[in-house]
Formats: sequence, C-alpha cells, structure tokens
Amino acid sequence: MKKIVLTKKDIIAINQQFDKGHFNNESSLSYALSFFKKDIAWTKQLAYLLRAILLDHVFEEGNKRTACAVLITYVYLNEYEIEEKKAVALIKRIILKNIISIKRIKEMIEDVTRSNKKSD
Repeated sequence: MKKIVLTKKDIIAINQQFDKGHFNNESSLSYALSFFKKDIAWTKQLAYLLRAILLDHVFEEGNKRTACAVLITYVYLNEYEIEEKKAVALIKRIILKNIISIKRIKEMIEDVTRSNKKSD
C-alpha cells in the first residue's frame, strides 16, 4: 500500500477552513513534515505534526481546530477511524496538560484510533 501523507499545502488548506492560513511558525511545520519522509509509524508522524501545530502555534489563528481536522483527516487517510469526540478530547488533553513528548502523543493517538481495514 502506498503511504498517503499530508503536504504543507494540504495543511494550509485545512487552516483556511478556520482562518486565513497565515503562518506564525512555518519552520516548525516544515520540521514536523520532514518526518513524513522517514520510515516511521504514521502515528509518530502525526504526533510530530500535532505537537507543531498545537504547541508551536504554526498558524496565526485556528491552531486547535486545524490540529483536530488534521488528526481526523490523517487517521482516515491511513485507513483508521476516530470518533470526533475522541479527537477533540485528545487535542484538549495535549494542550491542557502541555504534553510535549512525541512518544506520549503517539500513544494517545493509538489509544483512540481503530483500524477500518477489511480482513481478507
């Protein structure tokens, strides 16, 4: 299966659903996206991206909503599912507890997602 990733352009488009798509910290987004080129678990890639958006405030406005939409989108692209309530709760938990550990964010993502791949 070919790996599907989100690009900077995709993430800007997601932010534009909530605000103007103007950067506050573009370098942090670029750094997080560099992990999409590495052969690591998609949940770890997503953890880097969520941490950048939420804690480094990649965009001027709409970071929490953008992170939630990115979470739901990337989970779906990787053939997993997440309930919207659980996605919102995960975003809130990262922010309120100021979770910076990639390992912990990855574990949190894994705890709230489930595969929707069909068994053969």
